[in-house]
Amino acid sequence: MDILIDASAIMSVLVNEAEKDFIINVTRNCNLLTPSILPYEIGNALTRLRKRQLLKEQEIMIVFNDFKKIPLRMVEADIEKALEIACRFTIYAYDAYYLEIAQRLNLPILSLDKPLIGTALSLNLKLLGAVK
Repeated sequence: MDILIDASAIMSVLVNEAEKDFIINVTRNCNLLTPSILPYEIGNALTRLRKRQLLKEQEIMIVFNDFKKIPLRMVEADIEKALEIACRFTIYAYDAYYLEIAQRLNLPILSLDKPLIGTALSLNLKLLGAVK
């Protein structure tokens, strides 16, 4: 089964949050797809944790190297269609990239991001749970 996974779900696994086991179980034997922007989002999330003094520099590098080991298929979003979604729902383009890909490829979304999940529901997209 193909699943569209977002940065919140990936970060939960990388930094050992409570949802880690659920995400690993749901994604076992699945193909994970994600927008090609994901490495940038992960880098940003890691530096945000550093800024809040939750990770040290060397830990950031270790976690990012762990991220690179996750078998992900990067997919290009149709930016124009994503921008239409972003404007329609007044959301960030980054979230709309996930929604556009899920909609176009008819993929279920695995996310912990409540606003993204809410918009996905408004678009009648399939979800795989795991709401924080």
